[in-house]
Amino acid sequence: MTAQHDPWAHSETVWSSDFAATSESLLALSNGYLGVRGTLDEGSPAAVPGTYLNGCFESFKIPYAERGYADPEFDQRLIDVTDGTRIRLIVEGEPLDVRTGTVLEHRRDLDLRSGQLVRSLRWQSPAGHEIVLRTRRIVSLKFRELAAIEYELEAAGPLRVTVHSELTTEVVGPGDSADPRAGGGLSADALVSRLATHDGSRALLVHETRASGQVVAVGMDNVLAAAPAHETTVQAAGSLARWTLSTTVKPGEPLRFVKMLAYHWAPGGDPAHLAADTQTSLDHACALGFEALVRGQREALDEVWAHADIELDGDPEIQHALRYALFQLHQNTARARGHAIPAKGLTGAGYNGHTFWDTEIFLLPVLTYCTPHHVEAALRWRASTLPAAQAKARRLGLRGAAFPWRTITGEECSGYMPAGIAAFHVNADIAHAVTRYVACTGDEQFDREICAPVLVETARLWASLGYHDTRRGGRFSIDGVTGPDEYSVLVDNNLYTNLMAQANLRAAIDAVERYGREALEVSPDEVAAWRQAADLMTFPRDAELGVDLQDEDFARREPFDFEAALPEEYPLLLSVPYFQIYRHQVVKQPDLVLAMVMYPDAFTAEQKRRNFAYYEALTVRDSSLAAGTQAVIAAELGDVQLAYDYLAEAALLDHHDLARNTGHGLHLAALAGGITAVIAGLGGARERDGRLSFCPRLPDQLSRIAFPFAFQGRVLRVEIASSHASYELLDGAPLQIEHWGVPLLLDSKQCAVEPIPPAPTAAPFRQPTGRAPGRRQRHGQAAARQL
Repeated sequence: MTAQHDPWAHSETVWSSDFAATSESLLALSNGYLGVRGTLDEGSPAAVPGTYLNGCFESFKIPYAERGYADPEFDQRLIDVTDGTRIRLIVEGEPLDVRTGTVLEHRRDLDLRSGQLVRSLRWQSPAGHEIVLRTRRIVSLKFRELAAIEYELEAAGPLRVTVHSELTTEVVGPGDSADPRAGGGLSADALVSRLATHDGSRALLVHETRASGQVVAVGMDNVLAAAPAHETTVQAAGSLARWTLSTTVKPGEPLRFVKMLAYHWAPGGDPAHLAADTQTSLDHACALGFEALVRGQREALDEVWAHADIELDGDPEIQHALRYALFQLHQNTARARGHAIPAKGLTGAGYNGHTFWDTEIFLLPVLTYCTPHHVEAALRWRASTLPAAQAKARRLGLRGAAFPWRTITGEECSGYMPAGIAAFHVNADIAHAVTRYVACTGDEQFDREICAPVLVETARLWASLGYHDTRRGGRFSIDGVTGPDEYSVLVDNNLYTNLMAQANLRAAIDAVERYGREALEVSPDEVAAWRQAADLMTFPRDAELGVDLQDEDFARREPFDFEAALPEEYPLLLSVPYFQIYRHQVVKQPDLVLAMVMYPDAFTAEQKRRNFAYYEALTVRDSSLAAGTQAVIAAELGDVQLAYDYLAEAALLDHHDLARNTGHGLHLAALAGGITAVIAGLGGARERDGRLSFCPRLPDQLSRIAFPFAFQGRVLRVEIASSHASYELLDGAPLQIEHWGVPLLLDSKQCAVEPIPPAPTAAPFRQPTGRAPGRRQRHGQAAARQL
């Protein structure tokens, strides 16, 4: 695949089976409710075809060699539902197939401003017959249940053609893989036919998942816009519906039609009712027409770009990648209300379609800058799962709420206790997210209805999970947990977990003070216990090394032999036994460094520098979450070149398939990490106690960056050049901010322009051992070993 650096389109100019899976992810369309992978219109060849409905899953019993008490019983896997995109073409008896005949021209563009996947193909069949095919595909950002395809065919000479527009229900998952990131496979009979109907140019199929009882209705209508004399038939039965058109296409007389698609589903839904809803949606789509749906796409995205666009001068590839990231983050969350945001959105079934802590810590901060209403929807969904989290806590012998490590509906789906269930920090991550949303928006209703109850229940969890250790002078300890670094498991006093728990406890105390103990049903003894735990929280440190410790025993472990690890052995989880990984000093993704990002005031400048230098040498970045975090601290400590390299690593991770699993779906957290690397890294944006500050600085390669920033009902525009930064209040009441510690009062009357201080003269960070730093690599090649 050849990716052009058009700032407003992601382009493919060569189709190759080697890159087909990655291409299908990169060219995926979604609206957060419905997602369609970027497969070719004819449906074959396809690497990992997929059409997904957010929250529509199948259940499977988790296999255990030895199941322990309270281990989860069932997994949930996002299911590939009926595919409505397939339009097969037969030219003079020969099927259109890019692997046969001759592809004279091929181009697909994912237009970031119009939300369309546009295809242009000139193909010569093995017998020498030439056709030109143009298609436009959308998944509506305005009407969540609708998708549509405009299909236009021209011929160089009179050609007899047959078009089969289909609904096909073929469960084709990624298959069971040794790579845990890929997701598990699905059985071919996972979807059971419940209804199949057709009438005129319209057909409809209804299926139900065998175990979980999710009922899915999918309908299509094929509306002719231009056609020579033709014959059409339609049929629907079981798992296939087909509208067939046969005609002779002549030069200057194109065949053109629009395929409207509608998707409805419900757990335990009535097939007849869902079929009726689908018919109504198709009526609506046909009444609107394709161009009206396209206008709706453009209007929705115009609103996004007015509030989210990042401008970057000096690196066209990164400019393109940032806009692509913003587009994908928006389209995968736009209509997700009432459901989770999966780690890969609806671009693939990787990680089984589960949502993790990635959402609260990496995605939502970026969305808060530009589309805070999406953040509210995501957090309201998370809060709706509070009863399931409370039930999980009780099964574990704990109080309060224990949110799941991975889930689709709120039930725990992790069958691996050491790196999954034991990662209790997810609870503090969610508490941090609801607190931050309130601080950034001032949404008092959300604070009262969502934030306060979540804070109370998560505080109860920490109070019951930890204890006051007399061996440590009564310090509050949280033992046997796993922090963000999943290569160090079941550790005592993971610093990130403890720091986040401390903030969680204090935020819960503040919530009780705002709304009263009676309203939140909290006893005086509970509040006192929370305060004592927060005040006496344990934070391990090694005085000899002069660094804060990721956990109490981290420095005692044997250093990992980085020199012996070959580039192809990364990620280590695919080539080194966990038994060996867990015994050594090797960090999968930033852990203590992430703690410094989350709560920068908890560390002195010297602590940050020593900590970053120490852990940078040990962090292998076997996770797509890593680079964006590294960029923020590198920039704060003055190494803007390293920050820029990490920014590029995050932004380009999917474009160059650096993690070697983009084919199973995009890494939304990495896309968000690239944006965070710009705003919080190079822009130095920080939010502390309701105050906003910036410490911007650019690397030599960039001459300017500019971005909007939504905060407390205001919208700012920040523009950074090599020597100065400007701040303009675009909307809202006056706001005081800080620029490199200097207070600035912004109002609508003028733009504040301030100089940027010279960069520090300290030597840049270099790893003394292990892998080389994350230098940007074009075309997906690694320096020492890329993700």
